[in-house]
Amino acid sequence: MSEEKRSVCEERNFDSLFNTHYESARNYLYYKCGDLQQAEDIVQDTFVKLWKQCADVIYETAKSLIFKICNNALLNEFAHKKVVLRYENTPRNDKNYESPEFIMETEEFRQKLEQCIGKLAPKEREVFLLSRIDKKTYREIAEITNISVKAVERRMSKAFLILRKLLGDEIKI
Repeated sequence: MSEEKRSVCEERNFDSLFNTHYESARNYLYYKCGDLQQAEDIVQDTFVKLWKQCADVIYETAKSLIFKICNNALLNEFAHKKVVLRYENTPRNDKNYESPEFIMETEEFRQKLEQCIGKLAPKEREVFLLSRIDKKTYREIAEITNISVKAVERRMSKAFLILRKLLGDEIKI
């Protein structure tokens, strides 16, 4: 049989390709990725793909096709790992990823803070909530409450002192 007419679908030709190129393809991938098991897996998959598509493969170009499939598969795995790493390093805003203890402590602290804010005098509470909840500036609070900016500062200062005393070292306001 002449070289040009060899078919990859013939078992002896496929075995010849496998025996000739398996080790060099595996080593090629191993040198690129540093993981022997990963290299062996990719080369195995490559030969499975080659067998499934054997009717479309020209025997003389099979070697370059093997290395091309191997390289592309490795690049795909690298790209996948990159996506996984990017996803794993993305900060999560979902409370499902917080520990139950953290959620419970946060809720307990929120309740305690609400109780302490409730103990503030009405004038201090009003200024504190306008500043911290409604995100108003001291000037805006002064306009809303018809007092001076200095009076707003004094009320905020007093509110902070009272909350620190009530909450202890649990909070940095």
